[in-house]
Amino acid sequence: MASYVVERSAVVRAPAERVHALVADFRQWPAWSPWEDVDPDLHRAYDGPETGPGSSYAWSGNRKAGSGRMAVTSDTPERVDFDLHFEKPIKSDSAFAFVLRPTDAGTEVTWRMTGEQRGLMAVLGKVVSMDRLVGKDFEKGLARLRAVAEQAAP
Repeated sequence: MASYVVERSAVVRAPAERVHALVADFRQWPAWSPWEDVDPDLHRAYDGPETGPGSSYAWSGNRKAGSGRMAVTSDTPERVDFDLHFEKPIKSDSAFAFVLRPTDAGTEVTWRMTGEQRGLMAVLGKVVSMDRLVGKDFEKGLARLRAVAEQAAP
């Protein structure tokens, strides 16, 4: 079993409150998520409060999208933490967070995912790192998040 960390950062020229609203509410994710174009017929289900701990999002889609569930575990103005559980294509569990740090240029957003590679993921991890598997998705997501947040910024 091996642990992994995947992390990417970007500066968004928008206030932290605007960025926070986009990442803390799963209903906002279709506007910026890097996985939105993987399955145009993706089925989504939301549960719990709109934001904050207990807010959750489940999805089910084609072979590329797979299925799983995310839930907010902690939410402050500076950080939103999530648990992520994939059922398909490969069962796995991870934790991830968006860390927001105000800067003179706007908000530095860091998207960080951590976990343990078990079972098939541990075997796959010997060939391809988690950073290589999802790092480009994080970069794409941060670029889309930047575009949406900056467009809506006053």
